[in-house]
Amino acid sequence: MLIPAVAAFAPLLTRAAGRWIAIPVVIFEILLGIVLGPAVLGWIRTDAFIELIADFGLAMLFFLAGQEIDFEAIRGRPIWRAVAGWAVAVPLGLAIGWLLDPDAGAVFIGIALTSTALGALLPILRDAGQLRTPFGISVLAIGAAGEFLPLIAISLFLSGRGALHEALLLVGFSVVTGVAIWRASRGDGRRLHGVIRSTLHTSGQFAIRLVILVLLALVGLSIVLDLDMLLGAFAAGVIARLLLVGAPEPDRRAIEVKLDGIGFGVFIPVFFIYTGVTFDLDSLVSDAGTLALLPLFAVLLILVRGVPSALFVPRGMPVRQRAATGLMAATGLPIIVAVTTIGVEGGDMDSGTASALVGAGLLSLMVYPLTALALDRGSSRRPRQESNLRPRD
Repeated sequence: MLIPAVAAFAPLLTRAAGRWIAIPVVIFEILLGIVLGPAVLGWIRTDAFIELIADFGLAMLFFLAGQEIDFEAIRGRPIWRAVAGWAVAVPLGLAIGWLLDPDAGAVFIGIALTSTALGALLPILRDAGQLRTPFGISVLAIGAAGEFLPLIAISLFLSGRGALHEALLLVGFSVVTGVAIWRASRGDGRRLHGVIRSTLHTSGQFAIRLVILVLLALVGLSIVLDLDMLLGAFAAGVIARLLLVGAPEPDRRAIEVKLDGIGFGVFIPVFFIYTGVTFDLDSLVSDAGTLALLPLFAVLLILVRGVPSALFVPRGMPVRQRAATGLMAATGLPIIVAVTTIGVEGGDMDSGTASALVGAGLLSLMVYPLTALALDRGSSRRPRQESNLRPRD
């Protein structure tokens, strides 16, 4: 009962703190998980059932991130700029990872430093009314690259198998997913939309059942192929969005609200609370050198991920908005958790280093988006500088 209690209590804390500062609800979920978990009070203990629900919550987070991406808005220059920024970040991250850990941990650190928490940024951008602005579209493209491309890197380099073998499996998964995306994007789907509308407000709920089927099918396929399950979850979100293209706006919005309710109302909070419960606080604070890595990694997220992303924003974007974009890009947590978990379980990464990375991701989520939104609000007071920006520039 404690986990659902934390999930219900965290939004109340967010609302109360909102009188002074807008703190994302995931911050309270993680912090309460740390306090109530083995690191402090020891009231919440993990087991296989909680871990399963948390894994599905993580899959739902990446599914909703994939579903939220408007490829019509980010296609062209925005997505290519985002990919270029990530491509610059990769060698920087790997080089820094090698300096900090010349052994196998270098790849884990490098990939973690190139990630962006798109799933966590989406509700922040949506609540701030920035999701469809030029600034929001830039962040959306950067987040898509910073979430999808690290998943590819995880599947290729962190599986423990040969890169060629992994690449062949990845190609097979891509073919199956590509065919599904192609089928979903064909035609106007009038017959499908008719079934959706007829069951949308009944116990049938065909649309929700179909979306969950697509999610579990692709997650299951990625697990069978021994790829990262988040790759399948992200692809399922993209397919779900395409399936709803052409549906009446009220129906599409109703389905999105229902899926948000399932994800952010049930499963995703369990993942963030579980992250706090399993956070190795002792390894972090027991050694001064390990503790010093936390602020270092927080700064490195900006240098490795934020700065390259800020350099590839559209021409003419105000300096304050460039800085805001870089801070948004440097916000990372879910992939950091996934990467460090793989590293610790495989014995390739020290638990203290992993905790410092997760702590830096948590710190970035607490500080960077709020600072970025404040900078963006400041730049919005100069409309002449923004007038040259277009969503696809």
